[in-house]
Amino acid sequence: MGGRDDSTLIFLDVDGPLIPFKARSGSRKLSPGGAVPPDGRGNPLLDRLDPEDGRRLLALGCELVWATTWMADANEVVSPLLGLPALPVVEWPDGDEEPESGLHWKTMTLAWWAMGRPFVWLDDEITEADRRRVTVNHPARALLCRVDPYVGLTEADFSEVRQWLAQ
Repeated sequence: MGGRDDSTLIFLDVDGPLIPFKARSGSRKLSPGGAVPPDGRGNPLLDRLDPEDGRRLLALGCELVWATTWMADANEVVSPLLGLPALPVVEWPDGDEEPESGLHWKTMTLAWWAMGRPFVWLDDEITEADRRRVTVNHPARALLCRVDPYVGLTEADFSEVRQWLAQ
């Protein structure tokens, strides 16, 4: 369930925003001689994480929440690599219900989880249908920020969030 107060939530997806589909220039390797870390995490794409994303996310001063199919694994694998503490995790419903046409399957769960709090959602699959639905059905402000999945979070994305938070 949602958080404790009226502070702004930031819902974070992993694949696309934090682990882009294309390698970032200057990607670091998590282990010598290859991208697969020696501790058994085994995901060769983890070298695409940018540790600066963790610092930049924390600097926003909001409550960060994992909104990813990684679920609790995000805390075990991704958080330490980004320098983030363990974060709350959105638990997705088990139902097989299809969302209404054009709506992302996460949209209504995130609006419900926020429980009337303002939120930012950083994801690579957000559409105009999601933005319209949240605007109509969520009582607080919300910024649905679509991140280019090929490049991941950029300074432009962080700037958009900072500007929205300052309003």
